[in-house]
Amino acid sequence: MLAITNVRVFDTRKAVLGEPSTVYLYRGKVAAVLPAAKPVAKEATVVDGGGRTLLPALIDVHGHEYPWGAPLQVAGGVTIVRDIGNDNEQFLRLMQKGESGEYLTPRYLGRAGFLEGASPFASRGSALANSLDEARDWVDWYAMHGFRQIKIYNSFKPEWVEETVRYAHSRGLRVSGHVPAFTRAELMVRAGYDELQHINQVFLNFLAGPKDDTRTLLRFKLVADKAHALDLDSQPVQDFLKLVADRGVAVDPTVATFEAMFRQDMGQPSPTHGKIADHLPITYQRFLRQAEMDATPEQRATYRASYLKMLDMVRRMEAAGITVMPGTDGLPGFLLHRELELYVEAGIPAARVLQMATLDTARELGFDGFGAVEAGMNADVMLVDGDPTTDISAVRRIAMVTKGADVYFPAEIYTALGVKPFVPALSLQRPQ
Repeated sequence: MLAITNVRVFDTRKAVLGEPSTVYLYRGKVAAVLPAAKPVAKEATVVDGGGRTLLPALIDVHGHEYPWGAPLQVAGGVTIVRDIGNDNEQFLRLMQKGESGEYLTPRYLGRAGFLEGASPFASRGSALANSLDEARDWVDWYAMHGFRQIKIYNSFKPEWVEETVRYAHSRGLRVSGHVPAFTRAELMVRAGYDELQHINQVFLNFLAGPKDDTRTLLRFKLVADKAHALDLDSQPVQDFLKLVADRGVAVDPTVATFEAMFRQDMGQPSPTHGKIADHLPITYQRFLRQAEMDATPEQRATYRASYLKMLDMVRRMEAAGITVMPGTDGLPGFLLHRELELYVEAGIPAARVLQMATLDTARELGFDGFGAVEAGMNADVMLVDGDPTTDISAVRRIAMVTKGADVYFPAEIYTALGVKPFVPALSLQRPQ
């Protein structure tokens, strides 16, 4: 039994901080949340929360997992990752090693199988379909191997989508993805997508022409050049948002992964990782000064304006009742923190953002028993310095993480990986 004393619990159902409490974790579950004034059970191992904030561990809905990055997720308070497309053999091996305890990994729930169509531009992942029959075969393979979702990619034939979605749904699988080239997000929503990946794919619905080949880097360049001029109050945009909301389609925008592409000048510090750069190994700090898109000063001003439109679209999607799920597609652990900061920059209150990264995502993806610190829920929690409901960046200052019955101190994980810790490790007080 672990007693975490003197903490304020973030209530993800009400989006408020509670009064000082002691939270008991027992056999991988939250056993009780009691007033701090009550005596602590003598048989409990105790962690003094020191007035910190206790909240559910975070969920990253857009990971591409690998062994070195997996412990960074846990250190970042991310105990659930939906891997959204990987080398199937390598990923299943990583899952096995994590479940056996050989590797430190988050939980891999709701994992998605990559599904691409054959073309000269195809991403050569594990599942390449040359026909609709082959696409169905891959759906069956993913279902047999415990995947809960498929992710359609850029070269998949638009004319195969509706039948593939129908077939995947018949096998109990969720369907998400990029928008295949030469079609639009609206048509994918009408074809039955449960979810759209990436904010640029949303913008391409309005910016790409019927002959624009978005299997190429044009899927980024069009948005960089044109998004700033898109009127988000226009009827086409409003109709699209209503369609997405009415169909119950979620969006995984990954805005943080586009920030350096749109906001960073070559050789300048990364805006995405500026708050953490001096904690990272020096070789990685040098890498962070490489802008992903070189541009003239005039182009860069346009790109920055386009990026602000992307953030505004996230705010508008959330306000329209669309489930927006925070994910990364980049540096494990750290990038999810930045994703949350950017949602706040977009104008979404920090407490609401915390709901989105925990309970809302757990509900959308069917992760029962996660997303709240209350009796009976799984004991996946994080203890942070400060109040993330008023300063979302406090989610970086993590003193302790639990994943079920396992307890981790991020300072120890970071030190082992060559990362300078953000806060010191806490101590456990064993029962006498």
